[in-house]
Amino acid sequence: MRKRLHKRLTTLAELITLEVALAGLFFLLAFGVFFYLTRIVFVQHSAAFDDWAFAQMDALRAAAPRLTAWVRGITFFASMPFLVAAALLIPGFLLWRQQRREALMVFLAVVGATLFNQLLKLHFQRTRPGSALIPQPGLSFPSGHAMIGSSLYAALAWLAWRHGQRGLAVGLLVWAALIGLTRVYLHVHYATDVTAGFAAGVVWMLVLRIILRWRKGLGQPG
Repeated sequence: MRKRLHKRLTTLAELITLEVALAGLFFLLAFGVFFYLTRIVFVQHSAAFDDWAFAQMDALRAAAPRLTAWVRGITFFASMPFLVAAALLIPGFLLWRQQRREALMVFLAVVGATLFNQLLKLHFQRTRPGSALIPQPGLSFPSGHAMIGSSLYAALAWLAWRHGQRGLAVGLLVWAALIGLTRVYLHVHYATDVTAGFAAGVVWMLVLRIILRWRKGLGQPG
């Protein structure tokens, strides 16, 4: 019993690396941002940031009306049909490449973020903006496109970074941020929804990375 406990404590100490320390720091930062936004939206009922963001996007749309067609196309890449396909096809490809751990991470990134997002939406019960440019059912806070999309693209960015493709990794993260902005542009989400979605996505991905790292440290397969 003592040997087993000592082994687990030793494993835990080995896992406390710079990566884990940074993960903990980013976790606290993202959680703090999310908590602050819930205070702004549901306690203080402040719409200043949301109104400002809508005004900026409305000015952009007025200056470049043809941009809307491109925005509709970009926002598709974090829609539920796309995410379902990505959660199945990308892990399937990775399994075919014998990359089981990477396949598990991508799959759980999407599935876990989706479940987590639905729980948060049901808890906060925020209705969507009434000025949406496209029909969009469901609740608003936090944005699913921002949260689930950022989880997927963060997982892919991590894989790209591991294989030395730094430019691709940065590009994937920028793409995820751009998708989040499209939700404000289309008035289907408030800016606070999108920001909270990004923060919650960061929290989920850090939790997932720590879980998978712990699982690997305990010597389990995958």
